[in-house]
Amino acid sequence: MPVTDPLGATLRGPAAFGVARSMRLVLLACLPGALTLLWLFGWGVLLQLSIATASALACEALVRRLRHQPPPRAEEALFGIAPLAEGGALVTAVLLGLALPASAPWWLTASASAFAILLGKSLWGGFGHNPLNPAMLGYAFALVAFPAPMSQWPQPGDWNGLSLLQVFGATPADGWSGATLLDTLKHNDRLTQAELFATHPAFGGIGGRGAEVPNLAFLLGGLLLVQRRVIAWRVPAGVLGALFVSALLCWNGTGSDSNGSPLLHLFSGASMLGAFFIATEPVSGARSPRGQWAFGIGVGLLTYALRTWGNSPDGMAFAVLAMNLAVPMLDRLPGRSTPP
Repeated sequence: MPVTDPLGATLRGPAAFGVARSMRLVLLACLPGALTLLWLFGWGVLLQLSIATASALACEALVRRLRHQPPPRAEEALFGIAPLAEGGALVTAVLLGLALPASAPWWLTASASAFAILLGKSLWGGFGHNPLNPAMLGYAFALVAFPAPMSQWPQPGDWNGLSLLQVFGATPADGWSGATLLDTLKHNDRLTQAELFATHPAFGGIGGRGAEVPNLAFLLGGLLLVQRRVIAWRVPAGVLGALFVSALLCWNGTGSDSNGSPLLHLFSGASMLGAFFIATEPVSGARSPRGQWAFGIGVGLLTYALRTWGNSPDGMAFAVLAMNLAVPMLDRLPGRSTPP
């Protein structure tokens, strides 16, 4: 039986194959990117995922208990584990945990995950009802409420246990963590692009030192989701295409005032994670083909604008949330009402 949203429209993506089955595919596709982050930033990544998951599942269980909702049947639950329900809370927690700094204190991760579940999902009626992307709502909450720890990212390869201490507040982050490539690029006014890539620890080969390999891994995982028809290909194509074209048109060379090349923007920050795993969330995203194109292009344009001229170092979270608000209008664009 098809799964429908509150308006009665058939959900595509995860719902087309059975929610739990598609959630398993999403988690599988996340695995390459998660492993590269673990390799680069150490056990702090695993801690963020664990804390976010524990907080999300606890909040979902609490809401079910307060609403006197019966536990889901094991045969309908993710991996056959009833407390995981359809898997929405777990996937939200994983995406949020991957987006947060590996050295973020435990209370930041726990509160951001709780915010994502309680205000991003449960407040609206639970799975299938949320108008905003829950993971990005939790990330935006953390960025606005706790800007200082959200600006401290450990340097790739320099984790040797310090991230574990930082997560639990036992050591300050100063001296072994710092700004990302995008944040450095935004505030740079002295060094050329060549000098930044040659001397700054946040810069790698073509993008961020700690981002270009994970972005490639998330790209491969995202292509798996497209091939299995779990996500609509139009959304990531629109996001990455608009981000690339915007960066190309606004590229002002390699001097100290450079906005960064198109490849730098594609392989820095959360570009691939955002394009394939976050912007494609089926409930809060557009459903019509033209709406999906418009949604993806809007996310890409806003991400570049926020990265270049806004206060947010990355911009993906706020871009997705802003386009979520435009979905009712986007789905009324002329064209077929549902994708093929």
